[in-house]
Amino acid sequence: MTIRTIIVDDEKLAIQGLQLRLEPFEDVEVIDTCANGREAIRKIKTLKPDLVFLDIQMPGFDGFSVVKGIMEIEPPLIVFVTAFQEHAIRAFEANAVNYLMKPVDEDKLADTIERVRQRIAEKKSAEEAEKLMNVLTEVAPDAAEEFSEGDGESSERYEKLINVKDRGQIFRVETDSIEHIEAAGDYMCIYTGDNSLILRETMKDLERRLDPRKFQRVHRSTIVNLDQVRQVKPHTNGECFLVLDSGAEVKVSRSYRDVVARFVH
Repeated sequence: MTIRTIIVDDEKLAIQGLQLRLEPFEDVEVIDTCANGREAIRKIKTLKPDLVFLDIQMPGFDGFSVVKGIMEIEPPLIVFVTAFQEHAIRAFEANAVNYLMKPVDEDKLADTIERVRQRIAEKKSAEEAEKLMNVLTEVAPDAAEEFSEGDGESSERYEKLINVKDRGQIFRVETDSIEHIEAAGDYMCIYTGDNSLILRETMKDLERRLDPRKFQRVHRSTIVNLDQVRQVKPHTNGECFLVLDSGAEVKVSRSYRDVVARFVH
């Protein structure tokens, strides 16, 4: 599998530097480069790359404007590359694969490429599953309905263990032991009641790995293990707090009130 890639940056040296760092990755092919946002939108729509390394601060159309400009097509995977740390939260809200600071660190780049490979593999699997369902619907509609119902209840595709590299060590964390998860920039703080670990991963990526019947977002930056909830405490303005088995309290924002409904019926 070749990852067709475009690099967008208004600094020629930055493009050249990233191209050199990408050379060791045999499955990454840089098919074009762009010096500004308008050019990037045009080439992304025309060439339909798998991956775009996108500078954020550029004259005219910045990186976020480029993302908005390609929403009418199926967008490629985006990795923001910038010298400005303050853009990190907006980058992840735009569902970026990662956020790299200039000059690009080789280890972080390698981690990013691995994430890209996983995202592409997941997309391919989903596409194949959809094709299979379409065929089943045509030739065996009853079987397709049973398959669909069964898949909705299955938890086999969600992870039971998560490997967390923290403080130079690798910890194998059982997902059942996770109490709640909080986002802190481009890191996730995983709490297990008596311990906390730091994982470098986006909230959306981690959320996809966890069973949604057990792990639910209760705030823009917080995921809770519903099995660990022992009390709901109402708060002002339609908000509330969940009291967890460890005694920790987690705030539920108004936009996630539906999560609490299952505890009060």
